[in-house]
Amino acid sequence: MNKHPVRMVTAQITGWDDFHETSKALFGFPDFYGRNMDAWIDCMSSLDEEGMTGCLLSDGGELRVEVIETEEFSRRLPEIFGAFIECTALVNRRYLDSGRSIRVALVLL
Repeated sequence: MNKHPVRMVTAQITGWDDFHETSKALFGFPDFYGRNMDAWIDCMSSLDEEGMTGCLLSDGGELRVEVIETEEFSRRLPEIFGAFIECTALVNRRYLDSGRSIRVALVLL
């Protein structure tokens, strides 16, 4: 199984705009990325398709997201942190519902 690690540095995230800018840069979202969680889910649900993310995975590939300073991030921005966790779970549910394996693994550091 291919594993593609990326590191999300949360200290630079101070609000929703920063979260979406960080996500766009980290995951290689396209210029037309809508900068909301519905668009985030759509992009992350397309890790095995060209054009929606720079983290293109092969069959069975997994994107390993290492989230730095998770505890501080969850205390400082609980709404954003909660949405991030919930939406990652929704992305993985989409993959499972379509007969594929889970694609996004969060490592909370």
